[in-house]
Amino acid sequence: MERLDASTAAARIHTTDSFGMPLGPGQPVQLLTEMGTREDWVELNVYGALLTVFTDLFNHPNVHYLSGFFGPLDRALRDAGANVGFSPADFRRFGPLLRYFAPRVMSTAACPPDADGWCSLSLHAGASVDELHLAGADPDRLLVVEVSPNFPRTMGLGEHRHALHIDEIDILIESEASPVTLDDPPPSETDRAIADHAAQFIPDGATLQTGIGAVPSVIATLLADGDGGGYGVHSEMFTDGLMRLHQAGKVVNQKGIYDGHSITTFCAGSAELYDWLDGNTEVRFLPVEYVNSPEVIGKNPKMITINGALSVDIQGQVVADTIGGGQYSGIGGHEDFVAGAAFDLDDRSLICLPSTAIRGGKTVSRLVPGFEAGTVITTPRHHVDIIVTEYGAAELQGRTVHQRGMALAEIAHPDFRDELAAAAERATGGRSPLR
Repeated sequence: MERLDASTAAARIHTTDSFGMPLGPGQPVQLLTEMGTREDWVELNVYGALLTVFTDLFNHPNVHYLSGFFGPLDRALRDAGANVGFSPADFRRFGPLLRYFAPRVMSTAACPPDADGWCSLSLHAGASVDELHLAGADPDRLLVVEVSPNFPRTMGLGEHRHALHIDEIDILIESEASPVTLDDPPPSETDRAIADHAAQFIPDGATLQTGIGAVPSVIATLLADGDGGGYGVHSEMFTDGLMRLHQAGKVVNQKGIYDGHSITTFCAGSAELYDWLDGNTEVRFLPVEYVNSPEVIGKNPKMITINGALSVDIQGQVVADTIGGGQYSGIGGHEDFVAGAAFDLDDRSLICLPSTAIRGGKTVSRLVPGFEAGTVITTPRHHVDIIVTEYGAAELQGRTVHQRGMALAEIAHPDFRDELAAAAERATGGRSPLR
């Protein structure tokens, strides 16, 4: 193992090369920054997702970035004309895709080695762990690890150590970089109303998965301040809201699977959350193929999954990652957590969204009679359970298309309810075998 500064390490990457890195908070900040100062790239192919590092690297005409999940930086680069592409894949498939591309250089952020030489992978287990180990074991590949004391030291569970050993690492960069912070946006009145409706479906003892955004944050706050408790956590992403549930003493994790531990595969949030996670044995990071497995999700008692969407039609089809055919975010674990909560009648999947949006200066309904040809569906209708807006909740599981359309009309903005009800009538001629 060599200890190099970020600039020297960046120079070890060939002008024609391939480079792989984890999603978001697992990305090596100083290394990517120094790679952005080079002007000699001939053809560099970069594989990652949810870019969180500001760097000039991706503005170089000979650098090609393939992303599995667009965030604000990915979208900004694409819109500015950078060589940014999107690979349609859910989070669990990022691992096989990395194996398929087998980048010569694999890199990650991590904590400094402990007394036994282990570098905790900190905020990200995700889908890159196996490829990091494979690169470290292959003499023809390069494993570059950027360590910083500003990253929280987190832990895995059982055989999943959630760490790299210094004996595996080819180049170790010591930096003072801090992980990207992500503060919850202030909730609107619409967000609060959605959260109030969603919270009615969360019983004591539920196992929770929450996504990013104001609505899950408000839901977690309602639960933290409420009379209920005895919750468990099994969530792709660990958030400030889930931390607040822990701090309120509402998390016991008696789930019959991974008992005593909140399970996640990556974390993004505030500096307070990162400080709380440092050395915390209550939260454990496992690879995404376990955390996002629908079979594993379904083993948790009273599994309640809470996710967002951009639009829903009367069939119950969900669009969550594209707008007008353009890539906005990514599939992530959306379908896995919707499907995983369908194996038991005590499990529920909540998809939360405001009833309207502003597009082109005009108010439009997010609940629509049908999608235009070519619309990309994120989650199919047969997986969908409950849709929640600020006007209420529509339970779709077991309902016909007519019944689904009528239920969605009831929770749409009043200006669009007649249109949805009429579409529901047309869908089946107003007939439904079950009333």
